[in-house]
This record gives sequence, C-alpha cells and structure tokens, in this order.
Amino acid sequence: MTPAGGSDEGDRAGWPVQVEGVVESVVTTRGPDGRWAVAALGLRGGDPVTARTWGRTRTRRNFDREGDGVVQFTRDPVAFVEAALAAATADEPVLDAADAWVPVSVERLDAGVEAGVEWVDWALHPGAATVRREGVATVARGFNAVVEATVAASRLGVPGYDDAELRRRLVRLHGLVERCGTARDREAMARLDALVDG
Repeated sequence: MTPAGGSDEGDRAGWPVQVEGVVESVVTTRGPDGRWAVAALGLRGGDPVTARTWGRTRTRRNFDREGDGVVQFTRDPVAFVEAALAAATADEPVLDAADAWVPVSVERLDAGVEAGVEWVDWALHPGAATVRREGVATVARGFNAVVEATVAASRLGVPGYDDAELRRRLVRLHGLVERCGTARDREAMARLDALVDG
C-alpha cells in the first residue's frame, strides 16, 4: 500500500485492477506520426477482457495498424474529460494522471453497425502492469457524474441518439456535480462544456 502522499511504483502481471462489468479507462495508441492518441475506453470484464470502439476513431485505426496500446486508470476527472472528448495526443504513452497502466495487445473479435455507427469488438491481452499509486476505493458521485457526462456528450450528433434527451441528461449531471463534486470535478465539467459547445 502506498503511504499517504507517497509513490510505490511496482510491476505486476496482468491487469492492475479488477475488471468486472464495465470499467472506464484511458487508452493511448501510437499514431502514424509517432505521437500517442489519447481516448477513453470502456473495458468489459471477462476472459478475455474486451472493449468496443465506435466509429472510425483514431483508437480503432491505431489498433488495426499497430495491434496494441496502453490502458491506463486515473481518478483525475479533467484527464478523463480530455481523453473522452478532446482528441488529445501525448509525446509519451503513459499519462502523468495515470495511477496504473498496462500495455495490451489487441485482437479483433467482431464488427457490426448499430444506430448507423460502425463498431468493432476487441480482445485485450495484458502485459506486465505498473502501479504508481494505490488507495482505498471510494464511491465518488461527482466523479461518476463526470464520466456519465462524457458518455452523453460523446453521443451528441450520432444517428440513433436523441440530442435533446442527451442535453437534458447533461443538465441533470451538471446539477449532480455542483451538489456532490469536488473542485476538480467542477473544473472537468467546465472543460466538457467548452469542448461540446466550442
């Protein structure tokens, strides 16, 4: 266990966290220019752990071309919003905000179309994971609301989704962040607004 304020970086085999249900993560994939594309990626528990990419995103293209990436876990809501909505890139594969990460090789499992959007399912095979920071898990309603807001915002303008309902959902989630969130959660929602309305 990491002492308060300390760092205890160490390697371990396989996933650095338990992946059950759907666990949100950040993934970096190497682009053709050598830079790392940063995106949000939902992981579905199972053997193997899987993920679905929607549309012809940089992550999908890089998975197809490179066959790998780096899955990261962060508790920083601003870093998560940037990954989910900003088309961010990085010089290095591991973000400063990552508490833990694991390189993965990917294998295409299936593909299809839903609500007019192409999707691809991938099996993710983990390498040796690194844990930078550990801590006691909490259920943070503000952070969870930020994650849900990125899901709603990412669906705006996508055929098969109702923009008016998505915007109503964003208003409700804003209220939840204002009532229950931290200053960093509120900063993340302000950044989300700038990315959606900018």
